[in-house]
Amino acid sequence: MSFYSDKDRFFVAIDCVIFGFHEDELSLLLLKRKFEPAQGMWSLMGGFLQKEESVNDAAKRILKELTGLENVFMEQVGLYGEVYRDPGERVLSQVYYALIKIDDYDRQLVAQHNASWVNISKLPSLIFDHQNMVAEARNKLKIKATTEPVGFNLLPEMFTLTQLQTLYEAIYGEPIDKRNFRKRVAEMDFIEKTDKIDKNGSKRGACLYKFNAKIYKKDPKFKL
Repeated sequence: MSFYSDKDRFFVAIDCVIFGFHEDELSLLLLKRKFEPAQGMWSLMGGFLQKEESVNDAAKRILKELTGLENVFMEQVGLYGEVYRDPGERVLSQVYYALIKIDDYDRQLVAQHNASWVNISKLPSLIFDHQNMVAEARNKLKIKATTEPVGFNLLPEMFTLTQLQTLYEAIYGEPIDKRNFRKRVAEMDFIEKTDKIDKNGSKRGACLYKFNAKIYKKDPKFKL
């Protein structure tokens, strides 16, 4: 017996705005769509909700299928449901943004999906309403990054203070005063200085730091 047999039915999609920190810039993982409608155009990575899964589980599945990664930081952006947003069918899309470390994903899987990293300041035209999805996701990331240490999901385990500042400048889309930035970092005991040195930038090198989640949880105050 169907209680809703007289009601309209729709497709439900999951679209993922996947952020990475690539070559000192905030980037998105985009794919060239292999099927119609809009075959050959740039698209966010996504898929359709399956009958026996929640939208959160669907997002986790899709991210794993496309990048090989599990336990990725992920948050809902919103539901997109304009009537004619997808010319193929009536499709509602639940959007998420995800933050991944650029060196951790499965490159072979990404290549199979015809995907590549694109600098967020040089985005091509995207299909349907994906451009709006990206704009809303980036705004949510900016807001989140001001009060929670989500940015560390985009960095390697150990990083320099220059890398950290460059990341937050990329997230906020504006320069940050170096002296004030380092003063704020020094006040956060969960950003720990290690005894390792990164010599990629100069002979003298720069000290490497790491984020200590256990210390942060004891006193979760954050502002960068």
